[in-house]
Amino acid sequence: MSNTVMEQTYDKAAQQATQQAMAQSLTDLEIKASFTEDLLEQLDQVIVRQQQQIDALVREVTELRQLSTDGGMRPARSLHDDLPPHF
Repeated sequence: MSNTVMEQTYDKAAQQATQQAMAQSLTDLEIKASFTEDLLEQLDQVIVRQQQQIDALVREVTELRQLSTDGGMRPARSLHDDLPPHF
C-alpha cells in the first residue's frame, strides 16, 4: 500500500471513531436528560403534596384559633407557666 492509501484508511478509521464517540456522548446526554426530567417530575409531585399539607395545616391552625377565642376554651398559656416549681 502506498502512503496515500494508508493515510486515507487511517483518516476514515479516525473519523469513524470520532463519530462513534460523538454518538455515544449524545446517547449519554439523552439518558441524563431523561433521568433529569423524571427527577424534576418527582420533585414537582413532592412540592404539590407539601403545599397541600401546608394548606391543611394552615386551615387547622385557623380553626384552632377560632375555637380558642370563640369556644370558651382556656386562653393560651405561656410555656413558663408549665415549668415545675423548682425552676
